[in-house]
Amino acid sequence: MGFFGYILNYFRRETAAPAEQGAAAAADGSGDQPLTPRQGGTWWPSYTGQTALCVATVYRCVKFVAESVANLNVQYMRRKGGIFVEDQDSRLSYLLNVQPDVATNAFDFWVQVVQNILLDGNAYIVPIYSPVTMDFDRLALCGRGTVVHNTISDTYTVRDTANGIYGIYDEDEIIHLKGLTTYDSKVGVSVLTFARLTLDIAAVGDAETYDRFKNGGNVRGIVSNDTSVRGFGEYQDKELEKTAESVDDRFRHGERIVSLPGQVEFKQLSLSSTDMQFLESRKFTVRDICRFFGVHPSFVFDDTSNNYKSAEMANVAFLSNTLNPLLRKIESELQRKLFSPSMYGKRKVQFDRRGLYACDLESRIKYQTDTIAAGLYTVNEWRQEENKPAVEGGDTVLVSANLKSINELSAPAPAPNTPTNGKEE
Repeated sequence: MGFFGYILNYFRRETAAPAEQGAAAAADGSGDQPLTPRQGGTWWPSYTGQTALCVATVYRCVKFVAESVANLNVQYMRRKGGIFVEDQDSRLSYLLNVQPDVATNAFDFWVQVVQNILLDGNAYIVPIYSPVTMDFDRLALCGRGTVVHNTISDTYTVRDTANGIYGIYDEDEIIHLKGLTTYDSKVGVSVLTFARLTLDIAAVGDAETYDRFKNGGNVRGIVSNDTSVRGFGEYQDKELEKTAESVDDRFRHGERIVSLPGQVEFKQLSLSSTDMQFLESRKFTVRDICRFFGVHPSFVFDDTSNNYKSAEMANVAFLSNTLNPLLRKIESELQRKLFSPSMYGKRKVQFDRRGLYACDLESRIKYQTDTIAAGLYTVNEWRQEENKPAVEGGDTVLVSANLKSINELSAPAPAPNTPTNGKEE
């Protein structure tokens, strides 16, 4: 939990066997997923983080969610005078917002964290403490397949050569960010595990599209003799096979009209794109993948009917139903693993959600105006946020002049032409 605990655990750690690590990595989903059986005895292809990103919709959904999280500032706050104040001078604040690890900036760090959650189901961060300052030195994001989680003993065996981390860590020493947990709360499951069927359809659709464009929509069919003629021998069958190969080769080379010799007939078997509603099925696949990631189709440039109101509601739904739960999950795990229980109420880590509207200037101005009118912020506080100098009188808390207290509304109004403070009105 702290520096001294880290030192004590350092001497009792032991290296895990590579065979044990590989077996457990496959079990908890951190390694490459093997082929899994489906109904009928056939097999689904193995989708890993790299192969799944070849599907355009998956790439856009993962990039959109990950960069939405990485775009927000992470506030390390201390309780002071009854309120929480951001401590930008601390080492932890620097790690969370500038450089968590060597040669890694904060934006790329949080992008990779969210990608691991979505594509692998689990992201592991090891806080490393400095023996000199007795403070946080770096936050190391473990590489894919380098962590083995023993859910029985609640220990993590790490063999990360790139980060130079080896040993066995207790549950409270590793920040474990999980995807959806189905069986228990200890191991996360990636989105790819549940979207395997949809990804298979999308991959087949991409391959079919490539084949259609590559050969110019080459047709498929059967070459046969006239059915009214009987008694073909082996010689005629060989000649018929040669004719079929010749016709297929001419179609592949772009010929559209091909003559057939004698009484040979050609019957097309493959359906056209219109008959099989190929484009419609591909559009459905795009929206189906978006459902798994909780991203509205308009964010992946799907040509759905869209207007200003629907775009606004899609953005609100994404922030409320997809992004905010993910942010809350990360905040809870950081709070639980970076601070001891005695520090609850004195320290906290939270994402600054105001950054969501950093580029939406109209919404940002409206939000600032409403907070000033409600007395939540002063003019100078917002000017400081916008990196502007303070103005005279800007520290005064303002409220809307249209609001009155309930006591003022219940008090009887003075009668007209009655003395007030000894004077006639």
